[in-house]
Amino acid sequence: MSQWVLRGLATGVRTTHYPEVEESSPGISPGLPVGGPCSDHQIRALETVCPTEVFSGRDQELLVNRRRCVHCFRCTRRAATPANWINDFEWATIAAHEAGAGRLFGPAFERSIHILVVDAGDCGACLSEVRQLNNPYYNMHRLGFFVTPTPREADLLLVVGPVTDHMRVPLQKAYDAMPAPKKVLAAGACALSGSVFGPSFVCGGGVRDLLPVDVEVPGQPPPPLAILHGLLVAAGRA
Repeated sequence: MSQWVLRGLATGVRTTHYPEVEESSPGISPGLPVGGPCSDHQIRALETVCPTEVFSGRDQELLVNRRRCVHCFRCTRRAATPANWINDFEWATIAAHEAGAGRLFGPAFERSIHILVVDAGDCGACLSEVRQLNNPYYNMHRLGFFVTPTPREADLLLVVGPVTDHMRVPLQKAYDAMPAPKKVLAAGACALSGSVFGPSFVCGGGVRDLLPVDVEVPGQPPPPLAILHGLLVAAGRA
């Protein structure tokens, strides 16, 4: 026992310093493709090789729908002219809807937000990344984010999965039971667009088919720091 105590003291604190310090550790993100000037030939080639319809283009400008990317890397490994790729992780965006940024939390919630995580038909990948936020390296508690098992104590609903038919009613009930002000964060390509699973006869095309989404985090799965960035965006701190 004593040897582990000594080893812990020698190792020191290994928790990430993000967001105060930019995270530069290797392997923290699979990255995402980026658009830009591109020949029509390359645009057609990328459209053909991508299985989830991420790429489109017009007037020699490549457009990238990050909400559908599943990190298959076919656009970089199988295309004759690879797509541009960036290995950052701050992917979260405020969802477009009528209320706009007014739906984000105010100063009263900056240091204490309770999160209800709902698996709405996830394959397990995104949920696994969400679980990492509680481990010592990411330690989201230091930033004031806490997981709660009950919707009546939740401020933020974090949803993963494309929302299968069997999860529509439970997800709606969970959202309705949350006290106002309440926000929704959709994490992962399935939750944003249905990805490879939907829309289909067994599931929808993402959380927005059912609930108003405030913050979107793309990726399949999004890395923990991308989800953490989404939480900071929802809290108005990023």
